[in-house]
Amino acid sequence: ATIKTASADLLAQVAIAHTPISEIDWERAFLFCAFGAIYLGAFQYWYQVNVFKKLFDVDKFTSQPWGDKLKDTEGLKSLAAQTAVDLTVLTLIYLPTFYVFKAGVFSGSADPLVWISTGLDKYSTNFAKDEWDLLRV
Repeated sequence: ATIKTASADLLAQVAIAHTPISEIDWERAFLFCAFGAIYLGAFQYWYQVNVFKKLFDVDKFTSQPWGDKLKDTEGLKSLAAQTAVDLTVLTLIYLPTFYVFKAGVFSGSADPLVWISTGLDKYSTNFAKDEWDLLRV
């Protein structure tokens, strides 16, 4: 997750924004790298592997063939509950974290308190649209 996120930012800077390699914004690249490591790597692994295994019987359902999954009422209920938990985590943890990291990249400030304030303001402003987008996906 760390390398993927950092690489995606470098690709965006070089291929999309046409930034010369000598002018790459390394602070921005580092923040994306940190986001990839902290949230997309460490937190998501812990949450999706450890927490989901404690809350749900994921191994039984995921190891079944598709035909059996479609007949497994309890497994389908569990899948719906997992989706609800995941949407809650996306809403309450991912989105605020994303906006704080984004503010760290684009706010023009080196002060983490500005990032937090700016990021949480953006999270609040975009809340209704973001929730609608999450539900549509």
